Amino acid sequence: MPDPSPSQPALSTVVPVWNGEHNLGKLLPRLSTTLETLNAGPTEIVVVLPSDDPAAALVERSGGRVVHCDLPGYGNALNAGLAAARGRWVVTMDADFSHHPEFIRTLWLRRRTADVLIASRYVPGAYASMPLSRRIASRTLNRIYRTALALPHHDLSSGFRMYSGAVLADIGPVNADGLDSLQEILVKAFAQGWKIQEVPLFYRQSRTWTSGRLTELGMGYVKTLGRLMALRNSVKSADYDHRAFDSWIPLQRYWQRARFQVIRGMADGSTRLLDIGCGSSRILQSLPQAVGVDMQIRKLRWLRAPGRQLVQASLMELPFGDDAFDCVISSEVIEHIPREQIDLSDMVRVLAPGGTLILGTPDYGRWIWRFLEGLYKKVFPEGYATEHINRYTRRSLQHEIERMGLTVMDIQYVGGSEMIFRAVKPKSAVAQPQRPALRSVAGS
Repeated sequence: MPDPSPSQPALSTVVPVWNGEHNLGKLLPRLSTTLETLNAGPTEIVVVLPSDDPAAALVERSGGRVVHCDLPGYGNALNAGLAAARGRWVVTMDADFSHHPEFIRTLWLRRRTADVLIASRYVPGAYASMPLSRRIASRTLNRIYRTALALPHHDLSSGFRMYSGAVLADIGPVNADGLDSLQEILVKAFAQGWKIQEVPLFYRQSRTWTSGRLTELGMGYVKTLGRLMALRNSVKSADYDHRAFDSWIPLQRYWQRARFQVIRGMADGSTRLLDIGCGSSRILQSLPQAVGVDMQIRKLRWLRAPGRQLVQASLMELPFGDDAFDCVISSEVIEHIPREQIDLSDMVRVLAPGGTLILGTPDYGRWIWRFLEGLYKKVFPEGYATEHINRYTRRSLQHEIERMGLTVMDIQYVGGSEMIFRAVKPKSAVAQPQRPALRSVAGS
């Protein structure tokens, strides 16, 4: 994030008021006191109200800023408040005083541990004081969402959170207009690779929930769940490759694990590795000595870990010196780049003499791959298959590798249709191979 301007608040607190329910007279004084004692620098309070709500005067007397929103629903009020917030960090909390302002100090002190912090009612150390019926409904909702969306968090419906401003700028406004907007914003943040962490909270329910209100909320949650499942199971989700390794679909699980075994075997013994187009796959995660390169920042953001080296770059413009690695891996990448734009010579440039190039892509010369890809597109229209635009065959790719001066030592297949080449760069001093002319390669 760029250096903040002197006038930018360190922290914004957004309080959406919806359905006319609030306890601002009790909340705002304690919130103001809490913010004053944080020693965080400039702060602001943003309260979202309908344009005719008389509580606007109370907010202004308390030093807060009023944002008007006349659209119905929590999601619309939340969007309005987040759009108006100017802080480097943003806290959201309910207006009914069920969220105690003093807990903001805990969130503030832990802000560097994650990009999104959830004040959670359902993790060890937390306690939620609410009627049994509401507890059961809330727990059931969260378990359904947690399971269906494959998220590691327990309280997806908590509205008491702290966000980095960078997260909110990245994911944009939510589409849901009800309380299901809370799940949507988390899924969008997780799909972009941002780190989310739960902090145990003491919660006391202040609002009475009628059966009609619960039914209305439930219908909104069901509708949103389908949309969020589509996002979680698409290639747009940062952890797509990671999850595929343990997929509930036997063929997908087999494919990921077989590819992993082949590539790890070919890379065995290498000490300076480069994984180009690493995504969020298990290959890079199992190679602590490797440098990961990818164009998609969300994948790299999700992979962040102590000691892990990650670089955002293109395989055609690698920011490394000549002969920097003794093994270069590029698996399931080149089929995504238009043939008239692709140039593989830079991966050869960074490969040391005697080093190994591991290059994998589908073999469109085999009918089994064409059949499987067609089936995959129908079953998973949001999957990778729709992005395959560069169709190599075994003969055409081997020709590309050899024209760059490498010797093909081995070719192994996954599922009889995905080819993985192992090629070696000659040890003798030779002229740097010329970049091949951009051309169309016919199938075998």
